[in-house]
Amino acid sequence: MPDPTFIAFGPFTIRWYGIMLVAGMIVGVALGCLETKRLELNTEHYFNMCLMALVIGVLGARAYYVIFNWDYYGANPAKILAFTEGGLAIHGGLIAGGLVYAISGMLYRIGGWRSLDITAPSVAIGQAIGRWGNFFNQEAFGYPLDKAQYPWAMYIAGEYRHPTFLYESIWDFCVFAFLLWYRKREKTAQGDVILSYLMLYSLGRIVIEGLRTDSLMFGEIRVAQAISAAAILVSFLVMVIKRRNKDQGGKITSIR
Repeated sequence: MPDPTFIAFGPFTIRWYGIMLVAGMIVGVALGCLETKRLELNTEHYFNMCLMALVIGVLGARAYYVIFNWDYYGANPAKILAFTEGGLAIHGGLIAGGLVYAISGMLYRIGGWRSLDITAPSVAIGQAIGRWGNFFNQEAFGYPLDKAQYPWAMYIAGEYRHPTFLYESIWDFCVFAFLLWYRKREKTAQGDVILSYLMLYSLGRIVIEGLRTDSLMFGEIRVAQAISAAAILVSFLVMVIKRRNKDQGGKITSIR
């Protein structure tokens, strides 16, 4: 089993979970800065947008996780702010951080759709890296497997299991690579990149979530699957409406 602690100085501890999250954020923001420079936009404004979105996003991810685990946190309120122990739900972060990011993009006159398109690949690669924090924390794993039949099974929590954090990391990297290609197509309009991210990430999440043993639940429903299904439906409808408006003479600006 991996040691979740990277280094400790008396009461001060740095955990691998935090390192992987920060690494994902740094790589994502750096990638977005490069795209901002390519588009000749104000990188200082972009950095400010990212800073606000990341702070609110982390708080949103934690709040989302705590809400759906209130039986535990209601009885242990001191644990609510124990971020280093894990417990961040990506959907909470995407909703809270995405709203702040899009609104700040409009305030900086970059545009909501354009801002989200710039950051979509950054979010995907950040997730691909950050998921490894789950490995060190021994969380976000799947059902037990027979190692002889499934040689990629990993020893987690006392058994060989589906490494669902690894599945999602690989899927997120594939989404990232696709988005880098897709945003350079001539026919890709503003909003298409972020909508494609939402659909592709959500599709993978629905499949992978079904293998996990620690899903956030609402009754018998896996919350992540329900949210992902809704994201696919809404994103597809928005893309169709945007395309229909274009065909009827409406203006859809290129992302370039």
